Amino acid sequence: MTQPPRLPAISREQMAPDQIAMLDAILAGPRKNLNGPFVAWIHSPELGELAQRLGAFCRYDTGLPLRLSELAILTTAACWQSQAEWHIHLPIAIEAGLSPQVAEQIRRGETPQFTLRDERVVWQFASELYRGKRVSDATYAEACELFGLPVVVNLVGLLGYYALVAMTLNTFGMRAEGQGEGDLPFAEPAR
Repeated sequence: MTQPPRLPAISREQMAPDQIAMLDAILAGPRKNLNGPFVAWIHSPELGELAQRLGAFCRYDTGLPLRLSELAILTTAACWQSQAEWHIHLPIAIEAGLSPQVAEQIRRGETPQFTLRDERVVWQFASELYRGKRVSDATYAEACELFGLPVVVNLVGLLGYYALVAMTLNTFGMRAEGQGEGDLPFAEPAR
């Protein structure tokens, strides 16, 4: 059963100047659309402006290849069972070179069968951080060896940002553009 939306509709004509400025910044940036948490963040434009700028960095400038950034995002989406986040990022991850089988194992909450070391390390790092709230010395050392300390710092930021995205999407029951109830990758709990 489809739940009623939690966010009131807001037209551009109803927006305050700071909301319009945030909207324009998103549409002029690398995303070029409002797919994701941005419709919620328009209701708090100061948070939205800061978050969308952080998100642009985390998505495009962490120093990780797109395949690994998207793997980290899918791991986050699965952890939070974020319907829209998974729906948006799965095709990007596959196009960037992530195996569909690995993605499906992540979605089901299984330990993926990785063939690439860098993917295993990103997944292990994210999984340890989400499950145990810490990263083991061994995983941390391997991540630093593979990626360097600045990129590991950026990976933590990416994971934190996409957890914020997932929480926003889940709280407001948001779906991705074009995502119907039959396109939900995770069982939806009752509200």
